[in-house]
Amino acid sequence: MVNRRIAEILRSGQPDEQIAIKGWVRTRRESKGFAFLEVNDGSSLANLQVVLNADMPNYAEVIKQLNTGASLEVAGILVASPGKGQRIELQASNVTVYGDADPKTYPLQKKGHSFEFLREIGHLRSRTNSFGAVFRVRNACARAIHQFFQERGFLWIHTPIISASDCEGAGEMFAVTSFNLKDVPLTEAKEVDYSKDFFGKPAYLTVSGQLEAEVMAMAFSNVYTFGPTFRAENSNTSRHLAEFWMVEPEMAFCDLQGDMDLAEAFLKHVFKYVMETCPEDMAFFNERIDKSVLATADNIINNQFERLTYTDAIALLEKADKQFQYPVKWGLDLQSEHERYLAEEVFKKPVILTDYPTEIKAFYMRLNDDEKTVRAMDILAPKIGEIIGGSQREERLDVLERRIKAQGLNSEDYWWYLDLRRYGTVPHAGFGLGFERLVQFMTGMGNIRDVIPFPRAPLTVEF
Repeated sequence: MVNRRIAEILRSGQPDEQIAIKGWVRTRRESKGFAFLEVNDGSSLANLQVVLNADMPNYAEVIKQLNTGASLEVAGILVASPGKGQRIELQASNVTVYGDADPKTYPLQKKGHSFEFLREIGHLRSRTNSFGAVFRVRNACARAIHQFFQERGFLWIHTPIISASDCEGAGEMFAVTSFNLKDVPLTEAKEVDYSKDFFGKPAYLTVSGQLEAEVMAMAFSNVYTFGPTFRAENSNTSRHLAEFWMVEPEMAFCDLQGDMDLAEAFLKHVFKYVMETCPEDMAFFNERIDKSVLATADNIINNQFERLTYTDAIALLEKADKQFQYPVKWGLDLQSEHERYLAEEVFKKPVILTDYPTEIKAFYMRLNDDEKTVRAMDILAPKIGEIIGGSQREERLDVLERRIKAQGLNSEDYWWYLDLRRYGTVPHAGFGLGFERLVQFMTGMGNIRDVIPFPRAPLTVEF
Protein backbone atom coordinates (compact mmCIF):
# COMPACT_ATOMS: atom_id res chain seq x y z
CA MET A 1 0.00 0.00 0.00
CA VAL A 2 1.42 3.37 -1.05
CA ASN A 3 2.23 5.98 1.59
CA ARG A 4 0.95 9.40 0.51
CA ARG A 5 1.36 12.95 1.82
CA ILE A 6 -1.87 14.56 2.95
CA ALA A 7 -1.43 17.66 0.77
CA GLU A 8 -1.29 15.48 -2.34
CA ILE A 9 -4.28 13.40 -1.21
CA LEU A 10 -6.42 16.49 -0.61
CA ARG A 11 -5.38 17.86 -4.00
CA SER A 12 -5.78 14.81 -6.23
CA GLY A 13 -6.82 11.73 -4.24
CA GLN A 14 -9.77 9.79 -5.71
CA PRO A 15 -12.39 7.47 -4.16
CA ASP A 16 -11.50 3.75 -4.03
CA GLU A 17 -7.75 4.39 -3.85
CA GLN A 18 -5.98 2.18 -1.31
CA ILE A 19 -3.48 4.33 0.58
CA ALA A 20 -1.63 4.78 3.84
CA ILE A 21 -0.77 7.99 5.67
CA LYS A 22 1.48 8.85 8.60
CA GLY A 23 1.04 11.88 10.81
CA TRP A 24 -0.21 13.31 14.08
CA VAL A 25 -3.71 13.52 15.52
CA ARG A 26 -5.04 17.04 15.71
CA THR A 27 -8.50 16.19 17.09
CA ARG A 28 -10.64 13.17 17.89
CA ARG A 29 -14.39 12.93 18.28
CA GLU A 30 -16.44 9.85 18.88
CA SER A 31 -19.95 8.91 17.86
CA LYS A 32 -21.89 5.70 18.30
CA GLY A 33 -19.99 3.06 16.37
CA PHE A 34 -17.52 5.55 14.85
CA ALA A 35 -14.58 7.79 15.65
CA PHE A 36 -13.42 10.70 13.55
CA LEU A 37 -9.80 11.84 13.53
CA GLU A 38 -8.28 14.96 12.02
CA VAL A 39 -4.75 13.98 10.98
CA ASN A 40 -1.98 16.29 9.80
CA ASP A 41 1.50 15.41 8.50
CA GLY A 42 2.82 18.96 8.05
CA SER A 43 2.44 18.99 4.26
CA SER A 44 -0.62 21.25 4.27
CA LEU A 45 -2.68 23.55 6.43
CA ALA A 46 -5.73 21.31 6.04
CA ASN A 47 -6.13 18.00 7.84
CA LEU A 48 -7.38 14.73 6.39
CA GLN A 49 -10.41 13.27 8.11
CA VAL A 50 -10.01 9.62 9.05
CA VAL A 51 -13.03 7.50 9.91
CA LEU A 52 -12.64 4.52 12.23
CA ASN A 53 -15.42 1.96 12.49
CA ALA A 54 -15.93 0.33 15.87
CA ASP A 55 -15.76 -3.12 14.21
CA MET A 56 -12.13 -2.50 13.19
CA PRO A 57 -10.01 -5.35 14.70
CA ASN A 58 -8.05 -3.35 17.29
CA TYR A 59 -10.50 -0.48 17.68
CA ALA A 60 -10.97 -0.61 21.49
CA GLU A 61 -7.23 -0.74 22.13
CA VAL A 62 -6.27 1.90 19.59
CA ILE A 63 -8.94 4.49 20.31
CA LYS A 64 -7.66 4.97 23.88
CA GLN A 65 -4.29 6.10 22.50
CA LEU A 66 -5.55 8.43 19.80
CA ASN A 67 -5.42 11.67 21.73
CA THR A 68 -4.37 15.02 20.33
CA GLY A 69 -0.65 14.87 19.56
CA ALA A 70 -0.42 11.09 19.10
CA SER A 71 1.51 9.82 16.07
CA LEU A 72 0.07 7.08 13.88
CA GLU A 73 -0.10 5.30 10.57
CA VAL A 74 -3.46 4.70 8.94
CA ALA A 75 -4.08 2.31 6.07
CA GLY A 76 -7.41 2.28 4.30
CA ILE A 77 -9.47 3.38 1.32
CA LEU A 78 -10.39 6.87 0.19
CA VAL A 79 -14.10 7.61 -0.01
CA ALA A 80 -16.14 10.63 -1.00
CA SER A 81 -16.92 12.64 2.12
CA PRO A 82 -20.54 13.44 2.96
CA GLY A 83 -19.41 16.22 5.30
CA LYS A 84 -19.24 19.89 4.39
CA GLY A 85 -15.91 21.50 3.57
CA GLN A 86 -14.11 18.32 2.55
CA ARG A 87 -14.09 16.46 -0.72
CA ILE A 88 -12.61 13.18 0.45
CA GLU A 89 -11.86 11.21 3.62
CA LEU A 90 -10.01 8.05 4.58
CA GLN A 91 -11.92 4.98 5.73
CA ALA A 92 -9.44 3.21 8.00
CA SER A 93 -8.87 -0.54 7.84
CA ASN A 94 -5.85 -0.60 10.10
CA VAL A 95 -4.25 1.86 12.53
CA THR A 96 -0.80 1.65 14.07
CA VAL A 97 0.03 4.01 16.93
CA TYR A 98 3.69 5.00 17.06
CA GLY A 99 3.50 7.25 20.11
CA ASP A 100 0.66 8.46 22.28
CA ALA A 101 0.36 11.87 23.98
CA ASP A 102 -1.01 12.23 27.50
CA PRO A 103 -3.95 14.67 27.28
CA LYS A 104 -3.26 15.78 30.86
CA THR A 105 0.21 17.10 30.02
CA TYR A 106 0.35 17.65 26.24
CA PRO A 107 0.35 21.47 25.94
CA LEU A 108 -1.22 21.80 22.47
CA GLN A 109 -4.87 21.11 23.04
CA LYS A 110 -7.70 22.28 20.79
CA LYS A 111 -7.77 25.92 21.80
CA GLY A 112 -6.04 29.16 20.93
CA HIS A 113 -2.50 29.66 22.21
CA SER A 114 -0.62 32.96 22.30
CA PHE A 115 2.59 33.27 20.32
CA GLU A 116 4.36 34.19 23.58
CA PHE A 117 3.31 30.87 25.12
CA LEU A 118 4.28 28.95 22.00
CA ARG A 119 7.80 30.41 22.12
CA GLU A 120 8.17 28.68 25.49
CA ILE A 121 7.48 25.32 23.83
CA GLY A 122 9.48 25.88 20.66
CA HIS A 123 9.99 22.13 20.27
CA LEU A 124 6.25 21.66 19.75
CA ARG A 125 4.99 24.89 18.22
CA SER A 126 5.62 23.76 14.63
CA ARG A 127 2.61 21.43 15.01
CA THR A 128 0.19 24.36 15.17
CA ASN A 129 -1.58 25.82 12.15
CA SER A 130 0.18 29.17 12.39
CA PHE A 131 3.70 27.81 12.56
CA GLY A 132 3.03 25.09 10.04
CA ALA A 133 2.01 27.83 7.62
CA VAL A 134 5.01 30.00 8.52
CA PHE A 135 7.55 27.30 7.87
CA ARG A 136 5.96 26.14 4.63
CA VAL A 137 6.09 29.74 3.38
CA ARG A 138 9.67 30.04 4.63
CA ASN A 139 10.57 26.92 2.66
CA ALA A 140 8.87 28.29 -0.46
CA CYS A 141 10.76 31.58 -0.09
CA ALA A 142 14.06 29.68 0.06
CA ARG A 143 13.19 27.65 -3.03
CA ALA A 144 12.20 30.83 -4.89
CA ILE A 145 15.49 32.52 -3.97
CA HIS A 146 17.58 29.65 -5.31
CA GLN A 147 15.40 29.38 -8.41
CA PHE A 148 15.73 33.11 -9.16
CA PHE A 149 19.52 33.13 -9.04
CA GLN A 150 20.13 29.70 -10.54
CA GLU A 151 17.98 30.49 -13.57
CA ARG A 152 20.13 33.59 -14.13
CA GLY A 153 23.41 31.69 -13.99
CA PHE A 154 24.51 32.81 -10.52
CA LEU A 155 26.90 30.58 -8.57
CA TRP A 156 25.80 29.76 -5.00
CA ILE A 157 28.79 30.15 -2.73
CA HIS A 158 29.24 29.15 0.90
CA THR A 159 30.96 31.94 2.81
CA PRO A 160 32.66 31.30 6.17
CA ILE A 161 30.78 31.55 9.44
CA ILE A 162 34.00 32.43 11.28
CA SER A 163 35.70 35.63 10.12
CA ALA A 164 38.40 38.10 11.15
CA SER A 165 36.69 40.99 9.31
CA ASP A 166 33.90 43.30 10.44
CA CYS A 167 32.14 43.94 7.15
CA GLU A 168 29.79 46.58 8.50
CA GLY A 169 32.30 48.33 10.77
CA ALA A 170 29.73 48.41 13.58
CA GLY A 171 31.72 46.30 16.02
CA GLU A 172 28.70 44.29 17.21
CA MET A 173 30.29 40.87 16.76
CA PHE A 174 30.37 37.60 18.67
CA ALA A 175 33.93 36.60 19.53
CA VAL A 176 35.08 33.04 18.79
CA THR A 177 37.80 31.54 20.97
CA SER A 178 39.18 28.24 22.20
CA PHE A 179 40.55 29.83 25.38
CA ASN A 180 39.59 28.59 28.82
CA LEU A 181 37.88 31.77 29.97
CA LYS A 182 38.98 31.09 33.55
CA ASP A 183 42.61 31.16 32.46
CA VAL A 184 43.09 33.47 29.47
CA PRO A 185 46.77 33.93 28.48
CA LEU A 186 48.01 37.50 28.67
CA THR A 187 50.91 39.38 27.11
CA GLU A 188 53.49 41.27 29.15
CA ALA A 189 51.28 44.32 28.67
CA LYS A 190 48.45 42.39 30.37
CA GLU A 191 46.38 42.21 27.16
CA VAL A 192 44.83 39.05 25.74
CA ASP A 193 47.51 37.06 23.92
CA TYR A 194 45.61 36.06 20.78
CA SER A 195 48.73 34.44 19.33
CA LYS A 196 47.96 31.49 21.59
CA ASP A 197 44.32 31.25 20.47
CA PHE A 198 43.08 28.73 17.90
CA PHE A 199 43.38 31.11 14.92
CA GLY A 200 46.30 33.12 16.26
CA LYS A 201 44.31 36.36 16.06
CA PRO A 202 40.88 37.69 17.09
CA ALA A 203 38.06 35.84 15.30
CA TYR A 204 34.31 36.42 15.18
CA LEU A 205 31.04 35.01 13.91
CA THR A 206 30.38 36.66 10.57
CA VAL A 207 28.02 39.61 10.23
CA SER A 208 27.92 39.28 6.44
CA GLY A 209 29.29 37.20 3.59
CA GLN A 210 29.56 40.21 1.29
CA LEU A 211 33.32 40.69 1.26
CA GLU A 212 33.91 37.03 0.44
CA ALA A 213 31.17 37.24 -2.20
CA GLU A 214 33.11 40.07 -3.83
CA VAL A 215 36.15 37.78 -3.98
CA MET A 216 34.14 35.12 -5.80
CA ALA A 217 32.44 37.61 -8.12
CA MET A 218 35.88 38.64 -9.34
CA ALA A 219 36.24 35.11 -10.74
CA PHE A 220 32.69 33.94 -11.52
CA SER A 221 30.99 37.28 -12.37
CA ASN A 222 27.63 36.58 -10.69
CA VAL A 223 27.40 34.85 -7.31
CA TYR A 224 25.13 34.78 -4.27
CA THR A 225 25.32 33.73 -0.65
CA PHE A 226 22.45 32.35 1.40
CA GLY A 227 23.42 31.43 4.93
CA PRO A 228 23.46 32.34 8.63
CA THR A 229 24.95 35.57 9.97
CA PHE A 230 25.26 36.91 13.50
CA ARG A 231 24.97 40.28 15.26
CA ALA A 232 25.80 40.78 18.95
CA GLU A 233 23.30 43.62 19.13
CA ASN A 234 21.49 43.64 22.47
CA SER A 235 18.10 44.49 20.97
CA ASN A 236 15.02 42.91 22.49
CA THR A 237 12.61 44.00 19.78
CA SER A 238 10.16 42.31 17.45
CA ARG A 239 12.49 43.03 14.49
CA HIS A 240 15.89 41.80 15.70
CA LEU A 241 17.59 38.42 15.98
CA ALA A 242 21.13 37.55 17.04
CA GLU A 243 21.28 34.78 14.42
CA PHE A 244 19.55 35.21 11.09
CA TRP A 245 19.95 34.25 7.44
CA MET A 246 21.12 36.63 4.75
CA VAL A 247 20.79 36.57 0.97
CA GLU A 248 23.61 38.49 -0.69
CA PRO A 249 24.12 38.51 -4.47
CA GLU A 250 27.23 40.13 -5.93
CA MET A 251 27.62 41.00 -9.61
CA ALA A 252 30.81 41.93 -11.47
CA PHE A 253 30.52 44.39 -14.37
CA CYS A 254 27.41 45.85 -12.71
CA ASP A 255 26.50 49.39 -11.63
CA LEU A 256 23.85 50.83 -9.30
CA GLN A 257 21.18 50.75 -12.01
CA GLY A 258 21.72 47.04 -12.61
CA ASP A 259 21.70 46.44 -8.86
CA MET A 260 18.31 48.13 -8.47
CA ASP A 261 16.85 46.28 -11.45
CA LEU A 262 17.93 42.91 -10.08
CA ALA A 263 16.67 43.64 -6.55
CA GLU A 264 13.24 44.68 -7.82
CA ALA A 265 12.93 41.61 -10.05
CA PHE A 266 14.09 39.44 -7.15
CA LEU A 267 11.38 40.61 -4.74
CA LYS A 268 8.68 40.27 -7.38
CA HIS A 269 9.79 36.72 -8.20
CA VAL A 270 9.84 35.52 -4.58
CA PHE A 271 6.41 36.95 -3.79
CA LYS A 272 4.91 35.57 -7.00
CA TYR A 273 6.37 32.11 -6.38
CA VAL A 274 5.01 31.96 -2.83
CA MET A 275 1.57 33.12 -3.90
CA GLU A 276 1.48 30.38 -6.53
CA THR A 277 2.82 27.55 -4.35
CA CYS A 278 1.35 28.41 -0.92
CA PRO A 279 -2.08 29.96 -1.66
CA GLU A 280 -3.77 28.17 1.25
CA ASP A 281 -1.17 29.32 3.77
CA MET A 282 -1.18 32.89 2.47
CA ALA A 283 -4.98 32.99 2.68
CA PHE A 284 -4.67 31.77 6.29
CA PHE A 285 -2.32 34.65 7.15
CA ASN A 286 -4.66 37.11 5.47
CA GLU A 287 -7.60 35.80 7.48
CA ARG A 288 -6.00 35.14 10.87
CA ILE A 289 -2.85 37.25 11.18
CA ASP A 290 -2.98 40.38 9.02
CA LYS A 291 -5.83 41.18 6.68
CA SER A 292 -3.52 43.12 4.33
CA VAL A 293 -1.19 40.18 3.52
CA LEU A 294 -2.66 39.48 0.08
CA ALA A 295 -2.87 43.17 -0.80
CA THR A 296 0.77 43.59 0.22
CA ALA A 297 1.84 40.75 -2.06
CA ASP A 298 -0.15 42.24 -4.93
CA ASN A 299 1.48 45.63 -4.30
CA ILE A 300 4.94 44.10 -4.60
CA ILE A 301 4.21 41.92 -7.63
CA ASN A 302 2.21 44.32 -9.77
CA ASN A 303 3.80 47.73 -9.19
CA GLN A 304 6.89 49.29 -10.67
CA PHE A 305 8.95 50.47 -7.72
CA GLU A 306 9.37 54.23 -7.31
CA ARG A 307 12.97 55.46 -7.53
CA LEU A 308 14.34 58.70 -6.09
CA THR A 309 17.43 60.02 -4.37
CA TYR A 310 17.93 60.37 -0.64
CA THR A 311 18.14 64.14 -1.16
CA ASP A 312 14.72 64.23 -2.86
CA ALA A 313 13.29 62.00 -0.12
CA ILE A 314 14.53 64.41 2.58
CA ALA A 315 12.83 67.28 0.75
CA LEU A 316 9.54 65.35 0.69
CA LEU A 317 9.83 64.51 4.38
CA GLU A 318 10.60 68.11 5.33
CA LYS A 319 7.44 69.24 3.52
CA ALA A 320 5.29 66.47 5.02
CA ASP A 321 2.17 67.51 6.88
CA LYS A 322 3.07 65.07 9.65
CA GLN A 323 4.88 65.14 12.97
CA PHE A 324 7.72 62.63 13.12
CA GLN A 325 9.22 61.34 16.34
CA TYR A 326 12.74 61.57 14.91
CA PRO A 327 14.17 64.68 13.20
CA VAL A 328 14.45 64.96 9.43
CA LYS A 329 17.62 66.57 8.17
CA TRP A 330 20.01 65.98 5.28
CA GLY A 331 22.88 63.88 6.59
CA LEU A 332 20.83 61.93 9.15
CA ASP A 333 19.87 58.32 8.58
CA LEU A 334 16.20 57.68 7.89
CA GLN A 335 14.19 56.00 10.62
CA SER A 336 11.49 53.39 10.07
CA GLU A 337 8.74 56.02 10.44
CA HIS A 338 10.29 58.07 7.62
CA GLU A 339 10.72 55.05 5.36
CA ARG A 340 7.16 53.88 5.94
CA TYR A 341 5.74 57.34 5.34
CA LEU A 342 7.37 57.42 1.92
CA ALA A 343 6.25 53.91 0.96
CA GLU A 344 2.79 53.95 2.53
CA GLU A 345 1.55 57.53 2.32
CA VAL A 346 3.49 59.31 -0.42
CA PHE A 347 3.96 56.64 -3.10
CA LYS A 348 1.77 53.81 -1.73
CA LYS A 349 4.16 51.21 -3.16
CA PRO A 350 7.78 50.09 -2.76
CA VAL A 351 10.38 52.84 -3.09
CA ILE A 352 14.07 52.61 -3.97
CA LEU A 353 16.16 55.40 -2.42
CA THR A 354 19.64 56.07 -3.81
CA ASP A 355 22.72 58.19 -3.24
CA TYR A 356 22.93 58.41 0.55
CA PRO A 357 25.34 60.68 2.44
CA THR A 358 28.83 59.23 2.73
CA GLU A 359 28.93 59.49 6.53
CA ILE A 360 25.99 57.15 7.15
CA LYS A 361 27.03 54.35 4.80
CA ALA A 362 29.75 51.67 4.80
CA PHE A 363 33.30 52.18 3.54
CA TYR A 364 32.94 49.85 0.54
CA MET A 365 30.19 51.87 -1.20
CA ARG A 366 31.30 53.76 -4.33
CA LEU A 367 31.89 57.45 -3.79
CA ASN A 368 29.96 59.75 -6.13
CA ASP A 369 31.65 62.60 -7.97
CA ASP A 370 30.24 65.11 -5.46
CA GLU A 371 32.24 63.29 -2.73
CA LYS A 372 29.27 63.85 -0.41
CA THR A 373 27.18 60.83 -1.38
CA VAL A 374 27.73 57.18 -2.26
CA ARG A 375 26.03 54.91 -4.78
CA ALA A 376 23.90 53.15 -2.23
CA MET A 377 20.33 51.97 -2.59
CA ASP A 378 17.69 50.84 -0.10
CA ILE A 379 14.33 49.33 -0.99
CA LEU A 380 11.58 50.58 1.30
CA ALA A 381 8.36 48.60 1.50
CA PRO A 382 4.97 49.53 2.94
CA LYS A 383 4.43 48.26 6.52
CA ILE A 384 8.08 47.43 7.19
CA GLY A 385 10.41 50.10 5.82
CA GLU A 386 13.83 48.99 4.60
CA ILE A 387 13.84 45.41 3.33
CA ILE A 388 16.88 45.44 1.01
CA GLY A 389 20.11 47.40 1.25
CA GLY A 390 22.75 47.46 -1.44
CA SER A 391 25.25 49.50 -3.38
CA GLN A 392 27.69 49.74 -6.21
CA ARG A 393 31.03 48.87 -4.61
CA GLU A 394 34.09 51.08 -4.66
CA GLU A 395 36.39 49.57 -7.29
CA ARG A 396 39.08 52.30 -7.24
CA LEU A 397 42.04 51.37 -5.05
CA ASP A 398 43.04 54.89 -4.00
CA VAL A 399 39.48 55.90 -3.11
CA LEU A 400 38.85 52.69 -1.17
CA GLU A 401 42.05 53.14 0.84
CA ARG A 402 40.96 56.68 1.66
CA ARG A 403 37.48 55.51 2.73
CA ILE A 404 38.87 52.78 4.98
CA LYS A 405 41.14 55.27 6.70
CA ALA A 406 38.33 57.83 7.08
CA GLN A 407 36.22 55.28 8.96
CA GLY A 408 39.01 54.51 11.38
CA LEU A 409 39.61 50.98 10.11
CA ASN A 410 42.98 49.31 9.76
CA SER A 411 43.78 48.85 6.06
CA GLU A 412 46.13 45.96 6.91
CA ASP A 413 43.09 43.94 7.99
CA TYR A 414 41.70 44.35 4.47
CA TRP A 415 44.87 43.64 2.45
CA TRP A 416 43.17 40.88 0.50
CA TYR A 417 40.09 43.02 -0.15
CA LEU A 418 42.35 45.78 -1.49
CA ASP A 419 44.11 43.24 -3.71
CA LEU A 420 40.85 42.82 -5.61
CA ARG A 421 41.32 46.45 -6.69
CA ARG A 422 44.98 45.93 -7.55
CA TYR A 423 44.49 42.96 -9.85
CA GLY A 424 41.76 43.15 -12.46
CA THR A 425 39.32 45.45 -10.71
CA VAL A 426 35.90 45.96 -12.29
CA PRO A 427 32.75 47.91 -11.44
CA HIS A 428 30.57 45.63 -9.32
CA ALA A 429 27.49 45.82 -7.14
CA GLY A 430 25.31 43.79 -4.82
CA PHE A 431 22.70 43.87 -2.11
CA GLY A 432 21.67 42.12 1.08
CA LEU A 433 18.30 40.94 2.32
CA GLY A 434 17.53 39.58 5.77
CA PHE A 435 15.65 36.37 5.07
CA GLU A 436 13.59 36.43 8.27
CA ARG A 437 12.63 40.06 7.65
CA LEU A 438 11.29 38.97 4.25
CA VAL A 439 9.28 36.08 5.71
CA GLN A 440 7.90 38.32 8.45
CA PHE A 441 6.88 40.94 5.89
CA MET A 442 5.29 38.35 3.63
CA THR A 443 3.26 36.58 6.34
CA GLY A 444 2.30 39.57 8.46
CA MET A 445 3.67 37.92 11.60
CA GLY A 446 4.22 40.50 14.32
CA ASN A 447 7.46 39.15 15.78
CA ILE A 448 10.53 38.05 13.85
CA ARG A 449 11.15 35.31 16.43
CA ASP A 450 8.08 33.58 15.05
CA VAL A 451 9.39 33.14 11.49
CA ILE A 452 12.55 31.17 12.33
CA PRO A 453 12.30 27.68 13.86
CA PHE A 454 14.79 28.28 16.67
CA PRO A 455 15.19 32.00 17.42
CA ARG A 456 18.40 33.32 18.95
CA ALA A 457 18.10 36.65 20.75
CA PRO A 458 19.29 38.18 24.03
CA LEU A 459 18.75 35.63 26.83
CA THR A 460 17.14 33.26 24.29
CA VAL A 461 19.09 30.17 23.34
CA GLU A 462 16.63 27.37 24.07
CA PHE A 463 15.93 24.44 21.76
